[in-house]
Amino acid sequence: MHNILVYILWILTDLSLLLLAFTLWGKMGIIAIISSNVVIMNLFVLKGIVLFGMSATGGNVLYASIFLGTDIMTEYFGAKEARKAVFIGFFISVFFLIATQFILLFTPAEWDLYNDSMKLLFTPVWRVVGASMAAYIVAQNLDVMMYRWLKKKVPSQLWVRNNGSTWISQLADSIIFCLIAFIGKYALRVVLGIVLSTYLLKVLVAVIDTPFLYITRPIVRLRPRILE
Repeated sequence: MHNILVYILWILTDLSLLLLAFTLWGKMGIIAIISSNVVIMNLFVLKGIVLFGMSATGGNVLYASIFLGTDIMTEYFGAKEARKAVFIGFFISVFFLIATQFILLFTPAEWDLYNDSMKLLFTPVWRVVGASMAAYIVAQNLDVMMYRWLKKKVPSQLWVRNNGSTWISQLADSIIFCLIAFIGKYALRVVLGIVLSTYLLKVLVAVIDTPFLYITRPIVRLRPRILE
């Protein structure tokens, strides 16, 4: 129960901060949150937790909230700007990866206390890194494409395009990541179990983030200049 309460609180906090960034800085605020979440989730994913009896990682919330960011971008700034935000996040992730490898090349001083911890934290499992990057770039672009398509098909139903695009793209994300990262390492049934559990948790975040997308409407009415 403790983990579930922390999980729900963290979802609400992360989504609220995303809205705050949008309110204060518009498009640039969303891009900043997407980019920071991409970096942080690659660290938080190292922490394994159990939620609702399912195995999960600490990066689930951050990754799922990126989809709300791209949905807001597509809704108010168009698919082109949303895709730009996705690729900026990808670039920042690559930059962070390169930076961590350079910091590990330094010979630590005798008085250094944290080199071993940094090596443990920043030494990448390249197969997992590749899986994460591939899943991110495919799923986020799919989310933008599906959101734009649903907006044309059901323009009056904000909740349909928000949840529909996110559910489809997050399924693709879970499948791509798990197949690349775990096939051959674990039995197929275990991999499919991981796909299912991670997807269900992402769906939960998508349901919770829908009211936050609706909240952007009064924000835009009160502060129309954030769309400039």
